Amino acid sequence: MIDGITYIEAGAGPRTLLCLHGIGSDASSFHHQVGAFEGWRVVAWDMPGYGGSEARMNPPDFAHLSERLGAFVAGLGGGKVHLLGHSIGGMIALDHALRRPDQVASLVLVATTPRFGGRDDSFRDAFLKARLGALDAGQTMAGMAARTAPHLVGPDTPAEEIAHIERGLAAVPVETWRGILRCLVTFDRAGDLGAVTCPAMAVSGSVDTNAPAATVEKMAARLPGARYREMPGTGHMPHQEMPQTFNALLAAFLEDVTS
Repeated sequence: MIDGITYIEAGAGPRTLLCLHGIGSDASSFHHQVGAFEGWRVVAWDMPGYGGSEARMNPPDFAHLSERLGAFVAGLGGGKVHLLGHSIGGMIALDHALRRPDQVASLVLVATTPRFGGRDDSFRDAFLKARLGALDAGQTMAGMAARTAPHLVGPDTPAEEIAHIERGLAAVPVETWRGILRCLVTFDRAGDLGAVTCPAMAVSGSVDTNAPAATVEKMAARLPGARYREMPGTGHMPHQEMPQTFNALLAAFLEDVTS
């Protein structure tokens, strides 16, 4: 544990890839990436409130999450890390790169958008009602996970991976879920993309309805010098749905930015 944050890691080398999971996952969602890159130390954290990580603030805000991430990066040994963020993890990574460019060597934003939803409160309110209404009516996280997991992925995702995604969502504490949703709907860095100074890559799933490919591509076009990659047939969890394809894209990017 580093400053109240639990994590998993594998590998060794002069460079660190730090993976930040999505809203319904935990560090284990990167089980296809941790240990997969020779010459790299690959670390995946449990976001505050997830796994064994201390929440300290609920609901959190992005300033607090960046502060926790900064302390975690410092605890890993200092220096810059390469950040890979999925969904809200990508939002945290993008936000942190803007707040703490001294800690970020590169960004990989997976199924990430630069702003939550629309420009008015109606989308936010409808989103929260849809996500929290079932819980308010007595549904469990396990029940929600069973219903939701199959719809997060593309049609060719292995059943065992869908089961892994379901377990991750089911394990999120209810109060953490409520708090992180209220944090999510505040995110807006769309106007700041031009200020990102590190190399970046954005990856989308072609059938993702949560972070549509067209939206991710537009974000990449506004990140200075960023590359964009779309993974055909994948949904919101491309790094889990087609890990070999995803890891090849990631390895090529990391080689380019470190050579």
